[in-house]
Amino acid sequence: MTATTGHAPARARETSRGFITAAASFVAVFAAGATPLPLYDTYARADGLTSDQFSLVAVAYFACAVFALLVLGRLSDHRGRRPVSIAALLIAATGCVTLLFVDGFPTLLLGRALQGLAAGLASSAIGAYAVDTAGRRPRWVVAMVTTAASTVGLAIGVFVSGALVESGPAPRQLAYLVFALLLAGCAAALATRPETVDRTPGAWSSLIPQFSVPAATRPRLPVAAAVFVATWAFGGYFNSFGPTIASQDLGSHSPLVAAAVFASYMAPSVLGGFAAGRFQPATAQRIGMTLVAAAGLGLALASSAGVLALFILAGVMGGIGMGIATSGSMNALLPRAEPAERAGLLAVVYAISYAGSAVPSLVAGQLSRVIALPAITVGYAGLAALVWVITLVAARNPR
Repeated sequence: MTATTGHAPARARETSRGFITAAASFVAVFAAGATPLPLYDTYARADGLTSDQFSLVAVAYFACAVFALLVLGRLSDHRGRRPVSIAALLIAATGCVTLLFVDGFPTLLLGRALQGLAAGLASSAIGAYAVDTAGRRPRWVVAMVTTAASTVGLAIGVFVSGALVESGPAPRQLAYLVFALLLAGCAAALATRPETVDRTPGAWSSLIPQFSVPAATRPRLPVAAAVFVATWAFGGYFNSFGPTIASQDLGSHSPLVAAAVFASYMAPSVLGGFAAGRFQPATAQRIGMTLVAAAGLGLALASSAGVLALFILAGVMGGIGMGIATSGSMNALLPRAEPAERAGLLAVVYAISYAGSAVPSLVAGQLSRVIALPAITVGYAGLAALVWVITLVAARNPR
């Protein structure tokens, strides 16, 4: 009994280190995914990249992320958490190395596609490893890692990149080099942590996506889907056009300002997610979409008038609204699904959400060839207003 008891603290320490490494790795992957954004203005001026090309780059990122989530999302259940998590980190590092050599659209597209693939793979494998190694940590800590780490990582990455681009040497390469080394270090650390699942057959069959909408959740899905589309569409908007709007319409070529514009929508969504717990799902959907619709109006006015402070303020409002509305939508769906049904339901949610980012970005990118970005912003605001009306009319709480 003494030997067994002596092994317990050692196992607990190893598990704790595994959780900390998983959390740091999760943040690192998404932080690396935000590094190119402060350089978009540089790429536009020095390499001739255009708004429609930046939108295609965002579409590639989202498409590869949803591919990894839907097709590769269960691979770690069969091949092990560590190898798949390490693969995600190394793919992200390869994306950063690719972006070191950006001199035009194809290299940027390839680098962003690799970063999207890594983000999707990390969301499933590293997220699952964090849950496996959470031990006795409070549930809210685990939830923070699995839900908020991606947003926190994006905010950290875009600001670190902006600072390095603005004041560091080799501004087109330094941020990518720093994050490539960080990701490699995370991969090396993860290789020393314990595996949490045994290898099992079925890896090939796990690559077939499983989509399902449980009968109990179907009445709530249409409104939830509309919320996911509208809120994630703005995420795609900031990813595709945020840096360009900062330089062309808001009068700033500062990489740090471009970072602030992007983070204004992404970072506050964490606060909205916490606030959503105070409301019933339908109420959260209505409140959240009210904020998003008001933010859309503010973004349209700010981009047309060239008022940077108003644009960032509207972004913050929209980000909080996104967190409230999407969390409310998830609360309307997941509790009504049985545990065995949730993976298929989440696959549907991911597909809708990423399509909500990618499709409007693709359409808006093509329209940006002939329409000014402030007018495109009005289109996004119109989508948010439409979904706001839908939530007012059709949102219902689960019985």
